[in-house]
Amino acid sequence: MTNKLWFQSGIALIITFVIILLVMQVQIIFDPFITIIMTIFFPVLIGGLLYYITEPIQRFLEKRKAHRLVSILAIFIIILIVIAVITLTVAPMVTEQVQNLVSRLPILQSEVQNIANYLLSQRERLPFDIDLQSVTEDALDMGTNMLSGFVSNAITIVTSTVSVLLTLVLGPFFFFFMLKDHHKFIPAMTSPFSGTFKQFLIELLYDIDRTLRSFIQGQMLVSFILCIILYIGYTIIGLDYALLLAIFALFMNIVPFVGPWVAFIPAGLLALIQDPIMFIWVSVITLIAQQIESNLITPNVMGQSLALHPLTVITIVLAAGNIAGFIGILVAIPTYAVIKTIIQNIWRYRTNLKDTMLTDISKTN
Repeated sequence: MTNKLWFQSGIALIITFVIILLVMQVQIIFDPFITIIMTIFFPVLIGGLLYYITEPIQRFLEKRKAHRLVSILAIFIIILIVIAVITLTVAPMVTEQVQNLVSRLPILQSEVQNIANYLLSQRERLPFDIDLQSVTEDALDMGTNMLSGFVSNAITIVTSTVSVLLTLVLGPFFFFFMLKDHHKFIPAMTSPFSGTFKQFLIELLYDIDRTLRSFIQGQMLVSFILCIILYIGYTIIGLDYALLLAIFALFMNIVPFVGPWVAFIPAGLLALIQDPIMFIWVSVITLIAQQIESNLITPNVMGQSLALHPLTVITIVLAAGNIAGFIGILVAIPTYAVIKTIIQNIWRYRTNLKDTMLTDISKTN
């Protein structure tokens, strides 16, 4: 039995867990490595995100015989043009709306308090007994904590100038080399192996790449289309801060199923303050946008490549939010998709892997 590969693999796994436990006990030795990993995490994340967004452009250019460096240069020029257009057109409008919102915060807070007082005054008319005062106070406390947390996080991000600059400098470098050498990654990772296991790793890495590409490209395109739909709808009904709310929805919609409802909260609250009828219109526009996204955009853009059940997404997002905050929410779904891809590949190769694990090592030497 001790000559079986499955037995020695199990022993190796146990030893690995013991090593991890010992490493955790002497964590101070590995703090520099952890610091290095955390330093490059965001540049790599930004570089990878930009790579998957712009990879179709590079593929399009190279299919038309463009040189690799020419395609990379074209992509950087396109990005600079997009940044310039956003800076000259969208940024001033967003800045104006943010300044207006900040200046009106005391008035908005007063309006929210008036709505809460009205609800408290009508609690006797409700057909069931409920402590509206407690519920209202809890909601106001939650809103205050969310606002203060957002402001404190924004201040932390702004004041961390060195970290932000480092990310802005390193991100394009990682992005450049991903565009330049992405075709070398899988051969380099699988070169030490041979036989069936090498074939398994090649297919696994290609499937992971396909999964990430499908999710990132599809979700970004879906979010952008929804942003445009919501902005048009909010503008038609005359909702204040339409552009700001649409951009907020753009970032929230990156998280499937959960994000759109999170984006609805500030829009609905501002609409309710502006005009109670406006709240109904915002709800109708959000519902129409979600139906268009669920039944028309997502099936044609992303298809069923990920096949994520809404309950699974909600569970993953809630768990990731408690573990790693907002960053955890953003990376939770693609991480789950990658893990699902790994398990599917293992299941597909289960027979070959089983035969390999049961092989007597003495016979292979």
